Amino acid sequence: MATTKPELDKPLQLPLSPEDLQTINEYLFPLTPQEILKWAVEYLPGLYQTTAFGLTGLVAIDMLSKLTPSPPPLIFLDTLYHFQETYELVQEVEKRYGQHIHVYKPEGCQTVQDFETKFGEKLWETDEDTYDFAVKVEPAQRAYQELNVRSVITGRRASQGGDRASLQPLEVDATGLLKLNPLCSWTFPFVEWYITQNNVPRNRLLDQGYKSVGDWHSTVKSGDGDGGERAGRWADKQEKTECGLHKDYFAMKARAKLEAQQAQELGKN
Repeated sequence: MATTKPELDKPLQLPLSPEDLQTINEYLFPLTPQEILKWAVEYLPGLYQTTAFGLTGLVAIDMLSKLTPSPPPLIFLDTLYHFQETYELVQEVEKRYGQHIHVYKPEGCQTVQDFETKFGEKLWETDEDTYDFAVKVEPAQRAYQELNVRSVITGRRASQGGDRASLQPLEVDATGLLKLNPLCSWTFPFVEWYITQNNVPRNRLLDQGYKSVGDWHSTVKSGDGDGGERAGRWADKQEKTECGLHKDYFAMKARAKLEAQQAQELGKN
């Protein structure tokens, strides 16, 4: 394991070689989340934080507010189907930390009516991959291009299980985007402890029986002992663990394009 800070350019020069990525992760893995975030502010180019204002993301926002007077800007992907409590939390965070939040919605849509006119009702039931692409993946890529994002801070942790079980502090996705997971080694009790000790704003739904909050149509209350900390998300889809934001962008884009073409052909017939 690396014990000293590796000699690297500030900011890092992209693309990052596999060797440099491994060296960086060996250095970052034993560090605290605050130390990882401090390193990231110093080294990662075009750094933003993408957040749906879950507990881990809120911890990172609070930590960064205490580490630097100019924390990375925030990006919120508004699917148009969030709970009202989530929208209220967004306003509370903006007021508490004095940060401007870049809000991105599905392309060409400002309201649910706009979205359903474009894609039909209950797209998450008829074609969940296209739904994920339309509400999360495409808006994220649009945000990254318009804001010149090269690196993002995420709220993912290994203890959340599923595709996240082998999470490293720093990853590179298929598009070349750097993804920093500063709390990857923290468990849920650590996150809750930090939220409580630092009086960090949190979604009021978490006090009403929800363990993890996403879109209202795919989030249900979870009884005591039900599953893990993301229990209640996609409850009727046991194999689903990700919303699409952390899947292969190019594969999802190709599939969405193909399905759009097929829908057009059906419309002509």
